[in-house]
Amino acid sequence: MVYTKRYIKYMVSLRCKTILREELAKTGLKYSISAHGAIEFKEEVQKNRLDQLRKNLSKSGLVLLDENDSKLIDGIINAVTEVIHYSDELPNLSFEDIIDSKLGLKGDAILKIFSDVKGISIIQFIVLQKIERAKELLLYDNLSQAGISEKLRYKNENYFIAQFKKHTGLTPSYFKKLRRERSIKASEAKKVPS
Repeated sequence: MVYTKRYIKYMVSLRCKTILREELAKTGLKYSISAHGAIEFKEEVQKNRLDQLRKNLSKSGLVLLDENDSKLIDGIINAVTEVIHYSDELPNLSFEDIIDSKLGLKGDAILKIFSDVKGISIIQFIVLQKIERAKELLLYDNLSQAGISEKLRYKNENYFIAQFKKHTGLTPSYFKKLRRERSIKASEAKKVPS
């Protein structure tokens, strides 16, 4: 049996994802595709079936990563996610240092593999994860915009607001408004007898 989670290099568009699903359907394997774009096989995968999938994908310019590179991508995603989403406060280290300390890896080759798989740079992935964390904090915590800016180690509150708006098209204040509206709806729902 082989490692049951694999990433695909150069899968950066909806058409690529469609091609992947079509090729996977031909194999008859049971699978799902993770939130981060990895194929997660739901059954034992024989090497020859994986080789056939690799060959079929290569005809479209897609590359099925080997076990080590797939684990590397997973490690990077998990390290970034763990630090941003599950730390009370972001450490005062660069993410390059964090990835190095968690995975023992450095170098441009790692950055290139990640970019080839995700279609964005590690830096952009980190920014997007920080925006997702900011949304959570705006909707579920009682932190101010300045508090969120500080917690996520933005240069200042204005930079946080600008980056948030750039990536969501909405302001942090809008998310605070959503929080209030959700709270009102939840209170009203609790008052209605079942």
